[in-house]
Amino acid sequence: MGKIHELPVELSNQIAAGEVIERPASVVKELVENSIDAHATQILIRVQQSGLKSIEVNDNGDGIDPDEVEIAFQPHSTSKISNDRDLFAIKTLGFRGEALASIASVSKLTILTSTDGKSAVKADFAGNTLLNKETHARSKGTTITVEDIFFNTPARLKYIKSLHTELNRIVDIVDRLAMGHPDISFRLVHEKKDLVWTSGNGNLQQTIAGIYGRTIASHMLSFENSDSDYQIKGYFSKPDTTRSNRSYMSMILNGRYIKNYQLSNAVIRGYGSKLMIGRFPVAVIDIKLDPNLVDINVHPTKQEVRLANESRIADLISAGIKERLSDQNLIPDAVKNLGRKATTMPPIEKPEQITFDTLPTIDKIEQTIKEPKQPVVLDDGQPDPLLVGTPIFKDQDHLAAWDARLKKEAGQTVDVDESDDDQVQDIKPLVEETREHNEFPDLRYIGQIHGTYLVAESKDGFYLIDQHAAQERVNYEYYREEIGKVSRDQQRLLVPIVLDYSNTEAIMIKDKKDILEDIGLHVEDFGQNSFVINTHPTWFVPGQEESTIREMIDYVLNDSKISVAAFREKNAIMMSCKRAIKANHHLDDQEAMHLLHNLTKCENPYNCPHGRPVLVQFSNKDLEKMFKRIQDSHDTRESE
Repeated sequence: MGKIHELPVELSNQIAAGEVIERPASVVKELVENSIDAHATQILIRVQQSGLKSIEVNDNGDGIDPDEVEIAFQPHSTSKISNDRDLFAIKTLGFRGEALASIASVSKLTILTSTDGKSAVKADFAGNTLLNKETHARSKGTTITVEDIFFNTPARLKYIKSLHTELNRIVDIVDRLAMGHPDISFRLVHEKKDLVWTSGNGNLQQTIAGIYGRTIASHMLSFENSDSDYQIKGYFSKPDTTRSNRSYMSMILNGRYIKNYQLSNAVIRGYGSKLMIGRFPVAVIDIKLDPNLVDINVHPTKQEVRLANESRIADLISAGIKERLSDQNLIPDAVKNLGRKATTMPPIEKPEQITFDTLPTIDKIEQTIKEPKQPVVLDDGQPDPLLVGTPIFKDQDHLAAWDARLKKEAGQTVDVDESDDDQVQDIKPLVEETREHNEFPDLRYIGQIHGTYLVAESKDGFYLIDQHAAQERVNYEYYREEIGKVSRDQQRLLVPIVLDYSNTEAIMIKDKKDILEDIGLHVEDFGQNSFVINTHPTWFVPGQEESTIREMIDYVLNDSKISVAAFREKNAIMMSCKRAIKANHHLDDQEAMHLLHNLTKCENPYNCPHGRPVLVQFSNKDLEKMFKRIQDSHDTRESE
């Protein structure tokens, strides 16, 4: 074991930098926070190659005194705290004095700063070594340029992600800081292109609109709540505007963005049952409290803090959101949900409930064929493409006979043998056919229980089939095949769909365009953070194009590392679940048998895409035991 010795200053700075400077976004965060602490009202950030080549932060703040420029880059040099009392009443974003020293130790840095708007000092550093210092001229404020980050610690570069990922992190940092300081104008420029630009007029809702788009901002509600120690205010989206993850909920504590699971849950708890399970709102919660009630100095990045009374703040957030929602009309727009064809859709007659006393017969099936009922309609009001149209036929001859009869009734000329008409009289449920290759039982449909379970029998017992799980499986295998085909067949939209996203979302979508293209979704740029869709795959359900496209893009936003294969799988599962009939939906005989017929054709008819069983069996032996038809043998001989 070596002798104990003091580490060189350069090495200790590089070690400290590893805690604070993880990636280019960390540099942006520290420099912008210093600009905010310097009372800047305008902050301009310029980055090249996602910050790996250069990062420049320009502000109109107080500046650094010429005599203090060199000491500002020494470890633990700060103007923000002087004693232990200050440490427990932090009112600034930076205070530990390690940011500038850490950044300069792993990069080539230039600072140009002025406190009076007349004379300025320019200093160049490389690896925390001062190379040059000279007098210049500039307006009041500071400009810091960081180049070749990690040039002297190349091992750190292997932890850097793709350029799009690193840029996404930078945009996210600037977005959070802008929402925490709506009175400051933030502008982020990447490769001469504006990514973020806020007005700085103090209006938080306008700042949110500049980040997440006007559509989302217009669907957000303001709220306030407070007590003697805490003041809570902010904006949150209505229940119909949600996202698939928590990253759109921002907690701002005294101007500092923090991560806190309990406070995020408090937002969700405020919605109660009004928020769909698995969906998360867009929210910006601004918390003001006495600095003595929070300990900022518990993590190098200062995003995790320790609060004196966390549950009390959570209760204020939940109560404020709940009260604000109580006076809102949250009834969804039916016309919007049903699509443009909703007003012309004929009313759906409630099908007659099937009981064990009304077993299907050949005559009844034939009557159903002569007077076909409306197709099964899903919860969203759209007919299910996999459970509509023709009844079940035993083979293609029966199907041809049915087509001939329809044409004949319509007065069309058909070329078909009149004997085909007799075949219709002999129609029997196709579910009686065998499925030898997977030994699926030969089922004869009996009835339905509570509009949820189908009852069928076979020679070895009877079966209960979960109708939702069954159609999920049928739909899944259909959509999996259709999405996997990557068909060139496209349906052109009469009115193009325009989608608005935040800066970070837009970057991710552009990076993943190839995945979307691979399943036939062509997304075209339509402004800075907007996209237009003119066509869509023909397998989309009519009237649900926009919702389907949004859900597909959601998967890309939720998982930046998703592969094409995983993307197709997730979309097939999503489509299968949303297009499946739900519980308490009564089916007539024809519809139920059609569903069972489709199930018999599935590659795996036993489980839904989520792994739940589709059907359960009660064997003949089980029935005999339940009704005591099988009993233990008894010795009936009487004792003599």
